[in-house]
Amino acid sequence: MSENTPAPPMLQGIKVVDLTTVVFGPYCTQILADLGAEVIKVETPGTGDALRWAAKAPVTPGMSPAFFGFNHGKRSIALDLKGEADAAVMRALLAEADLFVVNVRGKALDRLGLDYDAVRAIRPDIVYVHCVGFGQDGPYADLQAYDDVIQAASGAASLLPRVDGNPRPRYLPSLIADKVAGLHAAYAALAALFHRQRTGEGQRVEVPMLEAFSSFMLNEHLGGQTFDPPVGPVGYQRQLDPDRQPFPTADGHVSIVAYTYDSWDRIFALLDDPDFLNDPRFAGGAARMANLAVMYHRIAELTPRLTTAELIARCQAAQIPAQPVRDIGAMLDDPHLAATGFFRRREHPSEGPYHEIGAPVRFGAMPTAERSPPPLLDQDGAAIRAELAGKPD
Repeated sequence: MSENTPAPPMLQGIKVVDLTTVVFGPYCTQILADLGAEVIKVETPGTGDALRWAAKAPVTPGMSPAFFGFNHGKRSIALDLKGEADAAVMRALLAEADLFVVNVRGKALDRLGLDYDAVRAIRPDIVYVHCVGFGQDGPYADLQAYDDVIQAASGAASLLPRVDGNPRPRYLPSLIADKVAGLHAAYAALAALFHRQRTGEGQRVEVPMLEAFSSFMLNEHLGGQTFDPPVGPVGYQRQLDPDRQPFPTADGHVSIVAYTYDSWDRIFALLDDPDFLNDPRFAGGAARMANLAVMYHRIAELTPRLTTAELIARCQAAQIPAQPVRDIGAMLDDPHLAATGFFRRREHPSEGPYHEIGAPVRFGAMPTAERSPPPLLDQDGAAIRAELAGKPD
């Protein structure tokens, strides 16, 4: 391969059988598809992945916007795994698979003959990634898990009350636990594939959502309870500070970050109030940390004198991190994302024009692949069955 010729996709030749639904597993397998793996999505006949029905589809029932978000680059086959004929098709798929990603609970897998030992008997070196709600050696092992449940169990639903004083527990408005767990599943699958490449050995990998999300949240929020005995309260105070919020401008809001001692001086200078910090309350780093609320309140009094554009220009000139607060409905118009090609307007064969969210990671040695659009239910079923039938026993 010449120096100027990009390498093929990194996971080209890797075959993934994807028996997952909703977000946790599908987010993992979409990442693998973006890296070049062939991902075959096995769905329930008639209904398919529950995410297909999460919202109204423009043309075909079962093609919701949320389904588009997590299922690019995959092929779909509908299999009734309780029937012997379709179970045989599943076994044939697994016989040539490198990776099996599944989020069915353990007892149901046993009944279907798809537990790790059964699958390993079909393909001895398979990497078997089991996406579960809770670690299978704990008392929650057999419980159902969804994003809301994990946000509650992990303590995440108690964070907003710590910020605004409203005691009512609330979910963070994102499928954040599902997506975080999906990222953990993706890197776990890649690590296990790398291990197999070095040793020839497959393995079962367990990715529990509660443990994955708790790790994600507690890295900073375990706070003073990190030490025994505790040296302070739980929580990372910078993230829980009710005064560390976007600042109002003459025509909107901006995020301004003061992360170093001298950045405060530059912020008050660009806001035309440099003398404010001459107060003895702000003499030294410890004093400023103790009086963050006073400084935040003063910034909030000064920023409405400027428009958002004026304030952003001043911050950038002073090397202060700042961005306007955009409504999430305006993200398609973000100039940076437009320049980097993050969104692409594409044409789905049945659903018509849609906006594709690009893969966020770029590899210098791997070309940006043209993703296939999200599949209709069983779109590739006939072709996959024909491919399997054409292979020698």
